[in-house]
Amino acid sequence: MSNDLVEKIERLKPVIGDQVKKRIDEFLSFKDKDSREWFSELCFCILTANSSAEMGIKIQNVLKFNGFAMLNEKELARKLKELGYRFYNVRARYIVEVRKFINIKEIVTSFKEPWESREWLVENVKGLGYKEASHFLRNTGFLDFAILDRHILRIMEGARITRVPKNISRNMYLEIEKKFIEISERLEMKPGELDLYLWYLSTGKILK
Repeated sequence: MSNDLVEKIERLKPVIGDQVKKRIDEFLSFKDKDSREWFSELCFCILTANSSAEMGIKIQNVLKFNGFAMLNEKELARKLKELGYRFYNVRARYIVEVRKFINIKEIVTSFKEPWESREWLVENVKGLGYKEASHFLRNTGFLDFAILDRHILRIMEGARITRVPKNISRNMYLEIEKKFIEISERLEMKPGELDLYLWYLSTGKILK
């Protein structure tokens, strides 16, 4: 039951709380970063779909903004392949296409509500579903979203909070997210913060 999960997180707080706070502070610092940093983070989130955060971080550290923004599609695909990325052709195409939103910080922060920002991202950015859009927003300082990746879903299913279908529709995502948010409220933390605790429970790591 969710009570068991809440107790696990409570026991983790004194163990990794400082590391989690440091990571959250990094996310919140994005409000002072320019669109180059936001665009790089958007490309990172495109790369994590059906891949891993570790791989996305590796590529982001090598290519940085200039690589994401300036390499042509063929060169970008070649670099992704060299770095060990599986879906190098399709993700290179998505990244080249998303350059039309290189002012992504201005776009995302123009909405009154972060939920509207997420809907815009899902509708307009190829390669972003609700999970990836939520990931991008959390990493740029919007902490109100659940990033329902396979690690988080397995924990929630194991705690008998929800059953995980093979394919998650928009309505199913939002339904599971509500349950995630209820747990975060019980723990008096933001969903984006709870995600880091659950990720640690699953992987032993605190990434982004």
